[in-house]
Amino acid sequence: MGDLLIRPRHRPEPAAQPRGLMGDPGPLGRFGEHGGRYVPESLVGACREIEEAFREAWADPAFRGQLAGLLATHVGRPTPLTPALRLSAELGVTLLLKREDLAHTGSHKINNVLGQALLAKRMGKTRLVAETGAGQHGVATATAAALFGLGATVFMGERDIERQALNVFRMRMLGAEVVPVRTGSRTLKDATSEAMRHWVGVVDEAMYCMGSVLGPSPYPWMVREFQRVIGDEARRQCATELRAAVPDYVVACVGGGSNAAGTFAGFVDTPARLIGVEAAGGAGATDGTSGVLHGTRSMFLQDENGQVAEAHSIAAGLDYPGIGPEHVHLRDLGRARYVTVSDAEVIEAVMRLARTEGIVAALESAHAVAWVLRGELPAGSTVLITLSGRGDKDISALRELV
Repeated sequence: MGDLLIRPRHRPEPAAQPRGLMGDPGPLGRFGEHGGRYVPESLVGACREIEEAFREAWADPAFRGQLAGLLATHVGRPTPLTPALRLSAELGVTLLLKREDLAHTGSHKINNVLGQALLAKRMGKTRLVAETGAGQHGVATATAAALFGLGATVFMGERDIERQALNVFRMRMLGAEVVPVRTGSRTLKDATSEAMRHWVGVVDEAMYCMGSVLGPSPYPWMVREFQRVIGDEARRQCATELRAAVPDYVVACVGGGSNAAGTFAGFVDTPARLIGVEAAGGAGATDGTSGVLHGTRSMFLQDENGQVAEAHSIAAGLDYPGIGPEHVHLRDLGRARYVTVSDAEVIEAVMRLARTEGIVAALESAHAVAWVLRGELPAGSTVLITLSGRGDKDISALRELV
């Protein structure tokens, strides 16, 4: 449960039988060679309980209907698809923005958290335990807990608490306990480690509310399914906006990768090219090697001794040394491509989007914009970018950088 990247000495579990791209990974929870469930014995039963409960709930029209109702009336779904007219003209492409920044709480995180909170209530749990980096998942967790009358404990790296003070205040205002994590790099990786350690001791009463497509099975699959609403909506919206019905490129930022997974799920069976944009200093898909961390086998930044290498990103939500296992599978199959952008490109992207379209995007989302701004796309391309969150939380940091 620490930061050591584990390489099991036993033979790895066999890969799950193919079930279609971005479908059910099966009882092993594996995406090709990655995924699975690598947790202490004390959490094996809890993970199995969650998987069983999720499978039952996801097949229950009443549960799906209740979640859909909340997404409509509490979150404000469907979120709009906004044509970026001025930026499109400057770049010579047709650029559409999927506006998760307009969802309640300011990001896509609420989609997944409402699903997990509903599941927790269905299972008789009374508390949510979560990790957060940029604070948006923490705010969403605190919001859902307040809505459903649940307790909430959110672990957040001390460094992220300093640079995301606004979101820390929002979490506490909503009634959540925010626990500073002072170990390691004091960022998202360490917050996740501490949150999972805490969960061991409260597993009977609390549900771990994972914020991304990470962690032991069933979390990568479950989180992707709760975020699939992004891609499903965007595909319907693109069908009415675009002559070809689907865009040439679908682009999203990737840390752990939940907004990208949800977006890609809507287009994985189309000709659209799927592009995940990582932070240059935290690029698990680009620079990582295989290992096990936080309960899943995936690609992580590590040194020659199998220790986690420190990640860096200007965006707290992408400051994680790995990537979700399903993204690795999509990369290995050649179905998705993963690229990196620098902090400087991200700052430029935030400013340019603000000044051409009147939209202040989160630093995380601006990674996707930054890659498009490189101008490498063929003239006349149609491009969908998921704006995963709004930039209010980053204003203090940006004031010091621009």
